[in-house]
Parts: sequence; structure tokens; C-alpha cells
Amino acid sequence: MEDLAEYHGRISKRQAEEILNEAGRDGSYLIRDSASAAGSYCVCVLCGGWVYTYRVFKRKDGLWTIEVAPGMKERLFRKAGNLIAAFKIPDQGISVPLLYPVNRVK
Repeated sequence: MEDLAEYHGRISKRQAEEILNEAGRDGSYLIRDSASAAGSYCVCVLCGGWVYTYRVFKRKDGLWTIEVAPGMKERLFRKAGNLIAAFKIPDQGISVPLLYPVNRVK
């Protein structure tokens, strides 16, 4: 995950919301460390002025998965980048496709 330009590391939920609201376009997203689940990440995406957060996990078998809407089938990915790419497509169980990565400022 750390290799992705849109990964911001240990920033708070509030900081993520501020960054995405500043970006201002639905589908703007970033990735941050989860504050409540050690070792997992959050994909935060802007939609209609709200920031939606989806937890991303690397399972013990090394595969990646993301929490999606109830009733959606769990999908598994070998690489975090593949997971992100899959959710750039509409109707994948999240509020809006991941369209505009908000890269971290170095």
C-alpha cells in the first residue's frame, strides 16, 4: 500500500475529509492507515459533499479485500493496486467509483 501515491499514511479521518473536500470532485479519493484496526487501511472517497470510508484488509493468506455494501460478494486481490483499479469501475459496492487519486504531498 505504501508504494501507492494516493497513500497518505497515518492521517486522521478529519484530515482526510479536509484534503478530499479541498479536492472538491466526486470520486476524489485517498488511502490512509486505519486508526481503529491496526494493520488495515481506509479508502476515503468524496461523494456529494460527504466522505465515505471503506476499510481495506490484507488477509492472512496475503490477499487484499475491502468492505463493501451489504449483499455484495467479497472480492479478493493479489495486490493492493489491483483492488484500487477494480473500484474505479462503477457499481462495485461503494458510493462512487475511485476516479481522482489525491496524491500525498512529499
